[in-house]
Amino acid sequence: MNFRAKLAVTAVAAAIALMVGTAQAADNVLVAAKATAAPKLDADAGDPAWQAAKPITVQLGGGANFKDGRTTVMLKAVYVGDMLYMLAQWDDADQSYQRAPYRKESDGKWTKLQDPNDKGGDNNKYYEDKFAFIWNVGGSIKGFESAGCGVTCHAGEAPKPYGNKYTASAGQVGDIWHAKLVRTLPLGQIDDQYLDHRRWSEKNAGAGRHSDPKTGGGYENVKAKDGAPEVMSKDAKPANKGGTYWVKKADAVPMDSSKFKPGDEVAGIMIAPFAGDRGDIAGAAKWANGKWTLELARKLVTGSKYDVQFDNLDGAYTFGVAAFNNAQVRHAAHFNALTLKFAK
Repeated sequence: MNFRAKLAVTAVAAAIALMVGTAQAADNVLVAAKATAAPKLDADAGDPAWQAAKPITVQLGGGANFKDGRTTVMLKAVYVGDMLYMLAQWDDADQSYQRAPYRKESDGKWTKLQDPNDKGGDNNKYYEDKFAFIWNVGGSIKGFESAGCGVTCHAGEAPKPYGNKYTASAGQVGDIWHAKLVRTLPLGQIDDQYLDHRRWSEKNAGAGRHSDPKTGGGYENVKAKDGAPEVMSKDAKPANKGGTYWVKKADAVPMDSSKFKPGDEVAGIMIAPFAGDRGDIAGAAKWANGKWTLELARKLVTGSKYDVQFDNLDGAYTFGVAAFNNAQVRHAAHFNALTLKFAK
């Protein structure tokens, strides 16, 4: 091949690379359509409000319990008045609600089910499915635009088996929208959290991950008392026989072991709706035919210093997403930044 031919091939290759790069960049931009009516938060992707929204498809990798560690998520967004609505659908072969429940054994005693390989905060056997968004608040997290939320991940960092999550320095803040299929979504909420620069310590086990302030509600593990769970749901239905793997605090009554048979499981978590800043985000989720559908809603502007503020509809807001399949921390993620923009 002569020099001119080589130059032509090189030029074509460069043009293809540029087109691919441009296409990939376009695929990473989610445009929130301006809708006339809000979607109903019932985890129905067929709601008329979603029809005008153009979807983007994002490949996620590296997650525990997904086939080959991968899943695909479809995202849509619309806004109506002062509210933003988002839709996410991702592939998951089964729904996981069995979050560290108690099981009654043949001898009448109760066992709290645990992942035998969990070396600390790394349960991949008895956990809930989850989905998370993380927003780069005010563009403060350096490197986020190019590397996405992966710039805040510190894998393998002691003392945790999976590592920690935090930003590089003070003033770099991320807004985390954490959809938890057992702890928050039964109450119609997404856990509103944030990320900062703080490192792990014995007094700060979450490292950079923190919850927004709340004035009431929340979730807590059901404690054991006299060898049995301290509380149960007042309907006394086993979680694995038509009951739930959560007990609402309003429905909690003292445990009566006589109402359960060997093999029955009961909730290991008690939940109540968040009040205050932590309860800013509403949501609903449903699993069917190997796919989760999640809808969420939040005001464009909350005024909270822990939240991303969509106060400029001409602006661009970078974010990342992650899916958790029966995994406490080992999520499938997209290692490039996504961008939300608003249509006029």
